[in-house]
Amino acid sequence: MDTNNDVLILAIESSCDETAAAVVKNGREVLSNIIFSQIDLHTIYGGVVPEIASRKHIEKINQVIEEALNKAGVTLDDITAVAVTYGSGLVGALLVGVSAAKAISFATGKPLIGVHHIEGHISANFIENKNLEPPFVCLVVSGGHTHLVIVRNYGEYEILGYTRDDAAGEAFDKVARAIGLGYPGGPKIDKLSKEGNADAIKFPRAKVDSSEYDFSFSGLKSAVLNYLNSCEMKNIEVNTADVAASFQKAVIDVLVEHSLAAVRQCGFTKFAIAGGVASNSTLRAVFEQECKKRHIEFFHPSPILCTDNAAMIGAAGYYEYIKGVRSGYDLNAVPNLRLGER
Repeated sequence: MDTNNDVLILAIESSCDETAAAVVKNGREVLSNIIFSQIDLHTIYGGVVPEIASRKHIEKINQVIEEALNKAGVTLDDITAVAVTYGSGLVGALLVGVSAAKAISFATGKPLIGVHHIEGHISANFIENKNLEPPFVCLVVSGGHTHLVIVRNYGEYEILGYTRDDAAGEAFDKVARAIGLGYPGGPKIDKLSKEGNADAIKFPRAKVDSSEYDFSFSGLKSAVLNYLNSCEMKNIEVNTADVAASFQKAVIDVLVEHSLAAVRQCGFTKFAIAGGVASNSTLRAVFEQECKKRHIEFFHPSPILCTDNAAMIGAAGYYEYIKGVRSGYDLNAVPNLRLGER
């Protein structure tokens, strides 16, 4: 492969329960994207067990890196730089990826670039939307994050709003568990809600008084639990499809309202979504419809790039690389790293 004029990023992601490696060319072309998912391991526990996640990352990390290089048809000699997620996430899980990336960088002499996990999710939009350029507003919704972000330029972000308690994906998981669907909750609620009436139950839409762009989902989660308890006490049969659809609509209404208000206030004509919950089919359909009404261009990654993956880290790593960002061998896992911090 002639790579003389190309920037090839070997990217590593291990922030939660996916062990992933990818090779990305010039920020937008994915040559390989290998993901080992641990979902089956954690399902029996109803959520991610950090110790199990870390152990499985150690077992799989070398294998996925080797597979990513082989599938891309390159060797470590062809790689320009190594990018890795160093925060936010589970500290033990992050350390596995960071340690592997540092070892490869040290052994090959290739530059090391630490990437923020949320920056990766945002950058997933650049892979499939080749014409997307900043500035735009991006909603990042996943199990651990609900952030409304202005993407001013590559690597330049301003957080407009974030969740004050549960992230949207976390609320999906907790409600799914309460109605007997199990883990992971997001895809299961999305599927079941198609059989239910989204207007059957009036669940609250929370607002945060001090900030119009912040989110709060713990009250909604409590309202669902109270509804279920009330039905049980009164011996009323629960229609789980109606609960799923009504809960999902309450979450989506707030996400859409906040996001489009932010796009309007910023005066932008571009809006993107990212993160695991961004693969929710109803959320995507509502955004598609509402953005079209307002003449806003709507961007979203395909579902495989919404979940945790290394291709998105490679895309983000490329833009950090060309800006001259480099990390030292003292790079460490930072579980609570805020977007924009280094």
